[in-house]
Amino acid sequence: MSKEIIPGAPLQALTQDEKMTRDSIAKFAQTKVKPLVKEMEDHGKIDRGLISEMFELGFMGVEVPEAYSGAASNFMSSIIVIEELAAVDPAVAVLVDVQNTLVNNAILRWGNEEQKKKYLTQLATKKVGAYSLSESGSGSDAFALSTTARDDGKHYLLNGRKMWVTNGADADIFIVLTTLDKSKGHKGVTAFIVEKDFPGFTVGKKEDKLGIRASSTCEVILDNCRVPKENLLGEPGKGYKVAIETLNEGRIGIGAQMIGLARGALDGALRYAQEREQFGKRISEFQGVQFLLADLATELEAARLMVYNAARLKDAGMPFIKEAAMTKYFASITAEKIASKALEVYGGYGFTKDYPAEKYFRDAKIGQIYEGTSNMQLVTIAKLLMGNL
Repeated sequence: MSKEIIPGAPLQALTQDEKMTRDSIAKFAQTKVKPLVKEMEDHGKIDRGLISEMFELGFMGVEVPEAYSGAASNFMSSIIVIEELAAVDPAVAVLVDVQNTLVNNAILRWGNEEQKKKYLTQLATKKVGAYSLSESGSGSDAFALSTTARDDGKHYLLNGRKMWVTNGADADIFIVLTTLDKSKGHKGVTAFIVEKDFPGFTVGKKEDKLGIRASSTCEVILDNCRVPKENLLGEPGKGYKVAIETLNEGRIGIGAQMIGLARGALDGALRYAQEREQFGKRISEFQGVQFLLADLATELEAARLMVYNAARLKDAGMPFIKEAAMTKYFASITAEKIASKALEVYGGYGFTKDYPAEKYFRDAKIGQIYEGTSNMQLVTIAKLLMGNL
């Protein structure tokens, strides 16, 4: 396996239990995920049998307490799972990332006991979740929402269209952000737990994407969608807190996706460099190739340690917002560079689908876009830096 060439993670950053978790996830990724990557990519969907296996192994409820049928582990364990899956197929890692760092996390933090019993138990054992915030007119300006919620007595009626909903085609449970009162701006934003089968809820167009093609990204249509009063998540008008605090943790998950992807790309380039011969010797013997790979490995190590540091801060209950933004920003640009340069090691073969290099290259770009663009991360970092002066 590739970890014989370059360590899969800095051992000093992991406990013994975490090393064992990493090794078991890596084995699963190699034996169960890797054989399905091409088929899932070609068909644009994640194998349902694979999803079922990930539920059985606890990947879909890593931090969910045992009382709700979860694995009762910590945030760092979620990061390890996401990283190892992304090293083989970033699209599979995305599904697990959204489930753990966004959907489960939102209900763990903001749900009441009845909501946790009902929904976390399902999310940990059998049902995929999705997080629905963005709209056609509200991307980086996340709270310029046009989707509305209206109290009709026994229910809330939701109306609007959501865009770019990750896991949309696979999910049964959606966290949906709406506004109760547009005149209040972000203080009118309210979150709901919405089931796919609620009247007035429809999953619309599935996007035809550049990368992570097996991961479903869909439009969600709400047409007088009837949501029971008890499915309001948190308090009316507090949806902005649900969104912001959830996305802060989600940024670390994106960082884990990116370092896993970068490692998969780099490991492939390392193997190929030791197989490919030109001018009578392996290309790994040329100093130009050696220096390139050494530089990429160094940048990957730096990005990985940033991801792990942010996850440790979160688990310790310490401030981590700046570090999470830095992690997403740096890991995503690093992953794009590594995927691009790794592809070049293959030469012309890297531009074909005969090798996975071109897929890593395509998959990498989304890291600088979803869950807050690179510019939005820089805004967050700058504000926090200025506040500390």
